[in-house]
Amino acid sequence: MKPPASAIDALLDGTHADPFSLLGIHEGPEGAFARAVLPGAEEAVAWSLDGKKLGKLMRVDGRGLFEGKVKGPRQPVRYACKAGTHEWLVTDPYSFGPVLGPLDDFLIAEGTHHRLFDKLGAHLIEHEGASGVHFAVWAPNAQVVSVVGDFNDWDSRRHPMRRRADIGVWEVFLPDIGEHRTYKYHIIGANGSVLPLKADPFAQAAEFRPSTASITAHPVKMDWGDADHRAHWASVDARRRPMAIYEVHPGSWQKPHDEGFYAWDELADRLIPYVAEMGFTHIEFLPVSEHPYDPSWGYQTTGLYAPSARFGPPEGFARFVDGAHRAGVSVLIDWVPAHFPTDEHGLVRFDGTALYEHEDPRLGFHPDWNTLIYNFGRREVVSFLVNNALFWAERYHVDGLRVDAVASMLYRDYSRKAGEWIPNEDGGRENWEAVEFLKAMNRAVYASHAGFLTIAEESTSWPGVSKPAFDEAPREHLGFGFKWNMGFMHDTLQYMARDPIHRQYHHNEITFGLTYAFSENFVLPLSHDEVVHGKGSLLNKMSGDDWQKFANLRAYYGLMWGYPGKKLLFMGQEFAQRREWSEARSLDWDLLNAPAHEGVRRWVRDLNRVYTTRPALHARDCEQEGFEWLVVDDAQASVFAWLRKAPGAKPVAVICNMTPQVHDHYRLPLPHDGEWREVLNSDAQDYGGSGIGNLGQVNAEGGAAFVVLPPLATLILEFQG
Repeated sequence: MKPPASAIDALLDGTHADPFSLLGIHEGPEGAFARAVLPGAEEAVAWSLDGKKLGKLMRVDGRGLFEGKVKGPRQPVRYACKAGTHEWLVTDPYSFGPVLGPLDDFLIAEGTHHRLFDKLGAHLIEHEGASGVHFAVWAPNAQVVSVVGDFNDWDSRRHPMRRRADIGVWEVFLPDIGEHRTYKYHIIGANGSVLPLKADPFAQAAEFRPSTASITAHPVKMDWGDADHRAHWASVDARRRPMAIYEVHPGSWQKPHDEGFYAWDELADRLIPYVAEMGFTHIEFLPVSEHPYDPSWGYQTTGLYAPSARFGPPEGFARFVDGAHRAGVSVLIDWVPAHFPTDEHGLVRFDGTALYEHEDPRLGFHPDWNTLIYNFGRREVVSFLVNNALFWAERYHVDGLRVDAVASMLYRDYSRKAGEWIPNEDGGRENWEAVEFLKAMNRAVYASHAGFLTIAEESTSWPGVSKPAFDEAPREHLGFGFKWNMGFMHDTLQYMARDPIHRQYHHNEITFGLTYAFSENFVLPLSHDEVVHGKGSLLNKMSGDDWQKFANLRAYYGLMWGYPGKKLLFMGQEFAQRREWSEARSLDWDLLNAPAHEGVRRWVRDLNRVYTTRPALHARDCEQEGFEWLVVDDAQASVFAWLRKAPGAKPVAVICNMTPQVHDHYRLPLPHDGEWREVLNSDAQDYGGSGIGNLGQVNAEGGAAFVVLPPLATLILEFQG
């Protein structure tokens, strides 16, 4: 049956909603019939993929439309085209059947497909005897979706896609193209408007900014050498293992020059040995996903599935992770499901409607960041995000995710005034859709990747952030492995900024945190957030003159490493970076030539070594039984002392003197009589201190020892028996 002229016009104009109904091979009562659009061709002959001539097609429209009878049943075909002296071959995309199957349709519709990253996006595959790329994208409200790229002159008329109406996914298999091809989606919205070209939400590689196209790429496959590392973490309880996290912005830890970045392989050669020598157990990267704007630090991502092109091809990141694992270092990445930017090539109004976001800005717009909020009540959006968490665990072997801005997800009134938000169905402020998403994400990754962990940046007192999210658990429990302890960071930094003469009046800024220290599985974060936007560096937050600032900082780190909870320190703070951090420049590594800065670096290194090798300091980080106050109420002297302990481990005492006054005969209660070795002293000359201490040990008798407490210093004593 000959289609009407209007259908042919729409087809050649790239606006026909069902190109597969007209193009390709169609069987009929008089045999098979072929129709193809072959721009520039004057003659065309159809051949089977195995080289059999099927018939000659006639050009029936000057715009490149060919038709003709062909031999045999419906099958993939290749056209031999000719124009003048030029000859070329075209394998017809419209002669191939669909790639997605009924099971995919069912799971996608249900929102339970946990292999979406194998199905949506661009995948290099073999299909019905041909090699090529399968493209698939979710755009349920679009009239027409075409894939455009450097393989079709970015012409939207060339490759309109097949719509799978039940699930709103569009797909097409384009034979004879391979990796490293740039592409986007050309979308005609429901109202007929043509949208800005869209990058692929599931793209696994992207162009280097300011270019924004997606790139076809093979899945990262390599000879991983990290089986022992992964098996170890799968076999232990992370709460009872040492975790000293070095937080890194990969673009500015070190830079080859002001405008450039080290590729992952170059960064691996520098960063991994440094982290290992410093004794950190984990590297946590600020977001590594593709993002258009450098000063967003990656927190406004437009390509959740693509490692940023700033640092080379995606496989470079996989090699970095593998190298870190071989060196015994875990890799965490910051993950941003809380919001996404409004860049027109991204997710915003992806098919002409509020698809990934909410239509109502009271639900769908973040006033703090001028970004959009995912619609967590939509199963396809939840599936997109849950699959992304699984993707990083599987494809790149990352050891965990630090989930950014969780508090902004949990509350509908986050950073909003009255009238600027919509209550939930119960009239409350909780965002239960976001809660269910976070629970679903945590269940998925913990069920499928043993040893994987998730960490929530959550700044409120939401109950049960790091409590298991089993079906029978309370509704509020989110299922994270750990939670950042923002209260510890806030209170203790406030205390350290005070002149020591006033600290006696604010003793509770140190002691209060222990009233809730075991309510969650906590990470103690001294993160990038504390050294940006005019906050200065940690060194400059300390009170006093320069000597006192360094002494205070060393004492503070000692307090933190002795305090219950896992540790996190942002890059540069391990050597007391003086300037506020900027993503545009390298850290000030030349400071290590100064003894005071090198002393802080040595102190952090030795803190890590003692922390990771003494179970008393880490094996009960998240449990009350691992902590006992020794001196809690000596506000006048600003002295704090506590015991850290674990079953079968030598107990460790941590003592902090937060005044410049030397206490040379301080009575320290200790639970065991005998020798206690001074394993660390932040006032040691090797760290830049004055060298006051206890000659390496103290002896306890009658439940106490008389000890020398150096000025503005932390001591760590280990019981020897």
